[in-house]
Amino acid sequence: MQNLSETQATVERPLPPKTFHLWLIAVPLLVAIVWSVTGLNITLSRLLDAPGDAWTILRQMIPPAFGEVYERGAVGKVFESVYIAWIGTIIGALISLPLAFLAAHNVAPIWIRSPIRQLFNAIRAVPELILAVVLIPVTGLGAWAGTLAIGLHSIGTLGKWACESIEDIDDGPVEATKACGGKWVNGMRWGVLPQVMPIVSSYWLFRFEINVRASAVLGMIGAGGVGSELVSQLSFRNFPAASAVLLMTMAVVLTIDTISAAVRRRIIKGAEIDEESKNLEAIADLTGIRA
Repeated sequence: MQNLSETQATVERPLPPKTFHLWLIAVPLLVAIVWSVTGLNITLSRLLDAPGDAWTILRQMIPPAFGEVYERGAVGKVFESVYIAWIGTIIGALISLPLAFLAAHNVAPIWIRSPIRQLFNAIRAVPELILAVVLIPVTGLGAWAGTLAIGLHSIGTLGKWACESIEDIDDGPVEATKACGGKWVNGMRWGVLPQVMPIVSSYWLFRFEINVRASAVLGMIGAGGVGSELVSQLSFRNFPAASAVLLMTMAVVLTIDTISAAVRRRIIKGAEIDEESKNLEAIADLTGIRA
């Protein structure tokens, strides 16, 4: 009996992975790491000197020169980055939502959704910085170029997220709309939109958080925002002023992230509560029991 138990334990024990397969995965990863490090021209001396150089710059940034940057209007530049991100997010949201309906496989035919999906992929493939560089000769230096760059890039990301949300819906309301004689637009309005709006609106807020950080970077190439002020201070090696600009930007970004995250949690939680209430009502209808 004991031998039988030992035999069963031996059979049920999972076999260890083959060493050959592990090396087949590990060797390409190691080669890729070594190739990447070599391409970056990273040397041991640079790695050893980096902490000391960073500490030297950090010491020059203390104390931050808040008074100097305030007189230069840095506060207005920080909020200009927020304005750029906000308007850019609105542009992306308003354009991406209707396009997402045309890109979802469960509500649009293939001859429409395939070009729209490729459009989303093409937009996401171009970073905001490149878009801003292309737009600056058209719009000129300033916030408008950064706003359009962020808005265009947001179309690709928000469109993809909204499209995936539409593809995950319950088809029941859409089929009910068709059964009542409703057209495609009616099905989208009453069958799809109420299901996806809580998730899509949370995506919009999340994208706004990303765009606030992106707008600060776009200012470095003259596309408006606080980035231009930061580059100006760093060019003159005015590290206390640069430190003040960085701290102000970080404070605004962290505040927006905290508020946005709280709102997104509330939206998603509210959607879950509504869905649970609908399920309870459906169960009550089936069982004939009402609270």
